[in-house]
Amino acid sequence: MKFTYKTQGTCSREIVFDYDGEKVTNVRFMGGCNGNLQAVSKLTDGKTPDEIAALIGGIRCGFKSTSCPDQLARAVTEAKRKFDAEHE
Repeated sequence: MKFTYKTQGTCSREIVFDYDGEKVTNVRFMGGCNGNLQAVSKLTDGKTPDEIAALIGGIRCGFKSTSCPDQLARAVTEAKRKFDAEHE
């Protein structure tokens, strides 16, 4: 299932990814630091939302209270919650 997440407080505007109820794949950021975000996408591909949240949740960018990786952690956590609610 494809999910789209509108980011807040970051240079990237949106994150799009697939979630099958277990693993997150095909992570793409719209906007932001292209090279760094390609690395984040590759490093998180095939991981569970819980693994991603534990790995990159809470990372800050400079003086901001969030970052693109932190926004991805929030996005996959939200996707998991929505997916679970729809498939109960």
